[in-house]
Amino acid sequence: MSFQARTSLAAQQTALLQALFAGPGAAVTPPLMAELADANHPQTVRGLAAYRRNGHAAAERALRAAYPVIAALIGDENFDPLARELWHHHPPLRGDLAQWGDALPAFLQQHAQLADTPYLGDVARAEWALHRAGSAADATPDLPSFARLAQEDPRGLGLTLAPGTAVIASRHPVASLVTAHLYGVPDLNEAARRLRAGCAEQTVVWRQGLRPRLGPIGPHAATLLTALLNGADLPTALDAACETPAPETFDFGAWLTQAVTEGLVLGVRDRPVQHRPQPIPAPETAA
Repeated sequence: MSFQARTSLAAQQTALLQALFAGPGAAVTPPLMAELADANHPQTVRGLAAYRRNGHAAAERALRAAYPVIAALIGDENFDPLARELWHHHPPLRGDLAQWGDALPAFLQQHAQLADTPYLGDVARAEWALHRAGSAADATPDLPSFARLAQEDPRGLGLTLAPGTAVIASRHPVASLVTAHLYGVPDLNEAARRLRAGCAEQTVVWRQGLRPRLGPIGPHAATLLTALLNGADLPTALDAACETPAPETFDFGAWLTQAVTEGLVLGVRDRPVQHRPQPIPAPETAA
């Protein structure tokens, strides 16, 4: 294929993509439209319309698979138009649509028509973390490595966390809303009560074996995990956790036992020693 032919083909592909992803009523750049053969021909117009419908249907399916709780909270009559709107504002950059949709949390928070439901953005963040955990790289537990905590200087040691581990802080009962819709615990009435009461929750997401998990987490553990996710060694992370204001004290031993049992912590690993105290970001990070 000649250079001129390749250039023409690339221009036609660019024109087609712009025409497909352009929002309703949006003007497509005339020079690009000129690259489409018979751009104003009825058959071309019908073909583009069919491609747009197929794209919208794919967007609705892909987004619903990643965000079933958001779909339940706002209803099908609102979710499908939302999926199409996101498709036009943030079109996919990869061929795998399972990787599309990460822009929804911020899109929801900035959406003027959803200003009266400020919790939706945080629910979407938790759902995307849960969705991403399902495709995270596998990891094998290393139980013998826990002996290092008693045998070595903990400075420079960290914890190996499960694939897809993420911590989400919110002013809303995000964990309750998600688990109520997905697992029925708590029930929907209790989740709604917590939402009305303005209960804040921190949420942890991880993968236990092949099963993505999500649940509430206390402030000490949230700070600890966030520090570890940001590269802190264990003593630095523990210091940050113990300095976190909370009504209860933090029992690291009890927490670690439960975390290992639930597959959240898989082992002990080397971490770079932090010679200077590092600020610990707010819990909103992922592995």
